[in-house]
This record gives sequence, C-alpha cells and structure tokens, in this order.
Amino acid sequence: MTTYLIKRVLLMIPSFLGITVITFLIIQLAPGNPVSLKLQQMGGEGIRTETVSREVIEQTKKMYGLDKPLYVQYGLWLKRVVTLDFGESYKDHRSVMVKIREALPVTLLLNIISIFLIYFISIPIGVYSAVSPDSRWDKLMTLVLFFLYSLPSFWVAMMLIIYLAGGEHLNIFPMVGIISPGAEQLSWMGKIGNVIWHLVLPVIILTYGGLAFMSRFSRSQILEVVRQDYIRTARAKGLSERTVIYKHALRNSLIPLVTLMGTLLPGLIGGSVIVEQIFSIPGMGKLGFEAVLSRDYPTVMAIAAIEAILTLVSLLISDFLYVVVDPRITFEKV
Repeated sequence: MTTYLIKRVLLMIPSFLGITVITFLIIQLAPGNPVSLKLQQMGGEGIRTETVSREVIEQTKKMYGLDKPLYVQYGLWLKRVVTLDFGESYKDHRSVMVKIREALPVTLLLNIISIFLIYFISIPIGVYSAVSPDSRWDKLMTLVLFFLYSLPSFWVAMMLIIYLAGGEHLNIFPMVGIISPGAEQLSWMGKIGNVIWHLVLPVIILTYGGLAFMSRFSRSQILEVVRQDYIRTARAKGLSERTVIYKHALRNSLIPLVTLMGTLLPGLIGGSVIVEQIFSIPGMGKLGFEAVLSRDYPTVMAIAAIEAILTLVSLLISDFLYVVVDPRITFEKV
C-alpha cells in the first residue's frame, strides 16, 4: 500500500505540470490579451499617435510581465505556485487568492447541497426501479428521468425565472444573488433563511440533471448485480429481501459509483458557469468565466491549478475507496 501511494503521488507531479502547461498555452493562444483589453478601456481608438500607442503597449506588457518569453512567464508562475502565491489579478490588481477565498464558500455551499440531494434521492430511486424492473413505477420513472435529463439547464433556469422569480407570473423566489440587500440587519436565523431562499432555484438547476443520470446509472448497476448467482444463493438461504438488496447487491454495485465520486471534489470547487452566471452568484464558476473574458491569466491559471490538484487527489481517493467497498481489491503487489 505504501509503495503504491508513493508511486501515485510521484506520478501527480508530471501530470500537474502537463495540465498546467497545456492550460497556459491554450489561454495564450486565445484571441486578445490583457494589453489590448487595457488599451480598449483607456480608449484604444482615442490614442492619437502611433508612438504613444507603442509606449502604452510596452509599459502595459512590462507591468504584467508579458514582455518575457512564454517559458519564462510559466517558470515564474510555477515558482510562485510552489509558495502558494498565485499573484495579482490583471483585471483589478487584487490578490487572486483573496478573490478565490471570497468565491469558494458560495460554490461549496451550492454544490454540497446539490450533491447530497442527488445521491440521497437517486440511489433509492435506482434501487427500487432495479428491484421492480418493467413495473409501472419503473416505466414511469424512466420516462420522467429521461425527460429531465434531456432538458438544457440554461432553458430550465430561464423558465424558472420567468414563472417563479418575478417574470410574467409568480414572484416567489429571488432572481439574483446569494443574499438580499439589507439582510445584514436580520437575525442569525433570518440570514440563514434568506440565503436558503436564494439557493432554491440554483440548487434545482444543479440537481435535476445529475439526479436523472445517477438514478438510471444506479439502476443499471444494481440490476446487473441482482442477476448474479450469489444473490440467488442469498435469497435461497432465507435472507430478507431488504438484507439481500442493501447488504449484498448494493455494496457490490458501489464500485462504479465510487468512480463517479472521484469527480466530485473538483466539481465542488469548479462551480457551475451557467447557473452562477444566470443567477449572478459570485462563485468560482462566475469568477472563472469573467477571468477568461478579461484574459486574466493569473486567475485562470490559479483555478486550473486548483482543479488539476483536486482531480488528481480525487482519483487517488477513489482508488483507496475501492479497497473499502470491495476487500478483494488490494494494492500490495502493485
């Protein structure tokens, strides 16, 4: 186990470097750069002489460090990352870590609630559908879940805003933000209630697609397991159906679910660009989207680096969870 752990940790280093190098090159290839955007903000076309334009361009490049070769820029960025310093944002010259610390709690809150609801609801639905295949319940849930899975999240978000958030119909839920203006004057419980009220629509958008997918996925996995010989043996021994399903069938169908769980950690941090942009939620998804639009290289690279590390760590955690779920799996000889 120790040898396997050391190998995987060492393998993370070139994987991380490869991910960040590719990300760094991709954002450099994107049309536009911080210098051109800065000139536009200064009135680009209003700069009268070519000489002044060149001076502004050179000064701006020097200020951002863009006058250096790409490999030097990447090396300087990597050196800062080792000390957990992601530099300053090109957009507003604020510390990138400060901006991430402000956006991260909002994204974590949204995604933790959403993931909890997805697994809490989808697995029981999948189990019940697998136990009663081709029943009326199974056919109804198949129809409903496939319908939900086919709905684009941006369209559902717009429909919910129109019908439930002050559009042409009801005005039940807030349309934007995470807390109402003036909510700081509310009591502690009042603030919590206000935040929950703002989260209802975004959580619905983040949940319904994953719920539909996980329900069908867990159904297919459990349906495959309940047809195995050892399940028939367990039933022949006189065990209750509940024991057979939840102790034998469900546990042996968890490995594919554990594999999917390996993507949860980076998903928790990454946020949802569509949901956060539509509802104006100041989370990681919105921060990353705005950083890309403004060619804010330090912020984009910081988010990419964090996502890369969390993805690699999540895959490692998934590998060790395999041993917990199925004791027959071992890493002793790896």
